[in-house]
Amino acid sequence: MAKAYEFLANGFEDIEALAPVDILRRGGVEVKTVSISDSLMVESANGVMVKADLLFDEIDDFSDADILMLPGGMPGAANLNLHEGLRKLLVEQNEKGKRLGAICAAPMVLGSVGVLKEKRATCYPGFEKRLTGAEHTGELCTIDGNITTGKGPAAAFIYGFAILEQLTSAATAQEVRDGMLVSELIKLH
Repeated sequence: MAKAYEFLANGFEDIEALAPVDILRRGGVEVKTVSISDSLMVESANGVMVKADLLFDEIDDFSDADILMLPGGMPGAANLNLHEGLRKLLVEQNEKGKRLGAICAAPMVLGSVGVLKEKRATCYPGFEKRLTGAEHTGELCTIDGNITTGKGPAAAFIYGFAILEQLTSAATAQEVRDGMLVSELIKLH
């Protein structure tokens, strides 16, 4: 079974954090949410309190991770960017060729640690210059090698399904899409 860790900081964007977690869990991926603060309770940008599964400082080893994920939102993404332990972990994960995911403002964290060099990436409008070394695509979701980036809240489903397909299969991702009635949503347009 694939395993994902998603890192939460106060000020995270609700849908960008929780929609991908829900999608991955429905697809059979083991997902652990990790608070980077000293409390399991993390407050979203919209004031929603979420209880993380784990505290960053209580985990000695993330080597079982198939992907590390960063939700956006402000000041959540800025808070993630200030956490030296997380920054080091992202570089180590990238050096091992393992997957990284970031959405909205959070790709700036990947840019600031240097893992976007010579990659294609997307982000929330206004954060393009923070994608250090990357070619900005403007797409809702961009996959380049081991890195998946999402543009913002409206892309949370697309980003989540892209990661699910990478960790499982196209068939599993389609099964989860069908179960979540995504095709009904598409009919609205």
